[in-house]
This record gives sequence, structure tokens and C-alpha cells, in this order.
Amino acid sequence: MKLYGYWRSSAAYRVRIALNLKGLDYETVSVNLAPAVREHRGAAFRAVNPQARIPVLVDGELTLSQSLAILEYLEDKYPEPPILPANREARAFARQLALTIACDVHPLQNSGVLLYLAELGLVEPQRVRWCRHWIAEGLTTFEKLLADGGASGPYCLGGDVTIADMCLVPQIYNARRFEVPLDDWPTLRVVEENCLKLEAFDRARPERQPDAP
Repeated sequence: MKLYGYWRSSAAYRVRIALNLKGLDYETVSVNLAPAVREHRGAAFRAVNPQARIPVLVDGELTLSQSLAILEYLEDKYPEPPILPANREARAFARQLALTIACDVHPLQNSGVLLYLAELGLVEPQRVRWCRHWIAEGLTTFEKLLADGGASGPYCLGGDVTIADMCLVPQIYNARRFEVPLDDWPTLRVVEENCLKLEAFDRARPERQPDAP
């Protein structure tokens, strides 16, 4: 398998966690998203993914983008260890948590959005304020969802890692990157701490990737 990604991409971070957790070997193909490079906008990568976004997983004849679709594919093809609960209601809740990050928080701070905000005339402090606002909104929601769901730890849905944790931990990384204080989300901080003790999460950290500066 090949994983096209970028060291600081939170969407690629999610997939790395899943691949590590399931013990799957893969080749990392770096796609430089830095504004001065924008390798993902070039013809070579568009031939891999016309949407010009990462991550992209290549597994044999299959080329698949969108991190949540990749996670679901990995779960279907390589079901052990599972990253979705066996219980139907718990599976739905895990997906709800994951999509809260993947659909409503992460897209508003990705590189394409920030570049377009710059084109619209927002200066860097305004763009950072934009990111901090949406990160705080999303993590506040996530914290409440865990509280309402009776979270008992050590992970989002109890004793087993799920796709919810795989989306949460990279988003907290982004929160720190944008210097968002984490004081208001004690449950999320505990979950992150517990996850990062696991080798699968630790190996997936952005700073441990071969293309990290």
C-alpha cells in the first residue's frame, strides 16, 4: 500500500493511526502542501486525485481518497483489530464524533481555505482568529457529546480505540498549532493523553514523519 500525505495534514494523520493500529505496512509518499510549493495542485498529483487533496490510499488496483472513506475501507478489508464498535448504536455514535471533526471543524482550517481567505484580503491574524473560532466551536461540541454519552474513558467510547479517537487526536494537534487553549476540554485532554501512549498513535505523530522538517 501507498499513502499519499503530508506530515502536518490531520486527515493523513488519521489514516496513519489506523494503518499502524492494524499492523499494515505502507509506503509514505509525501505531497508538499506548503503555500510556497503547493505540490498537490500540480498535474502529477492531480493524476492520482483529481480533487487535489490528501490523503490518498493506493491498495493494489484501488485508489481511494477522503480519510473517513479510507478508514471504513480499512475496517472492512482488515477488520482486526476493529476501529468501530460491534454495537450498532455505539458504531453510530463513533461515526457521529468522527464526522463532527472531519466535516464541521477540519475543513474550515485546511490549507485551501486559508489560502482563499488570504486571497479575499484577510491578513494572518484574522485567518488565525478564524481557525481558533472553529476549532473551539468543534471541540466544545465534542466535549459535550462525550459527556452526554457518559464517556468513561480511557478513550472516546470507553476501553477500545475507534475512529472517533483517530479524528480527535489530530484535531487537538491542530488546536495546539493555532495556540488554542485546551483548558475548557478536560475530557478531551485525557483521551488524547491516553491515545498518545499507544504505539500506533505515537508513530503517527506529525513530527515523526519522514517529510517533517
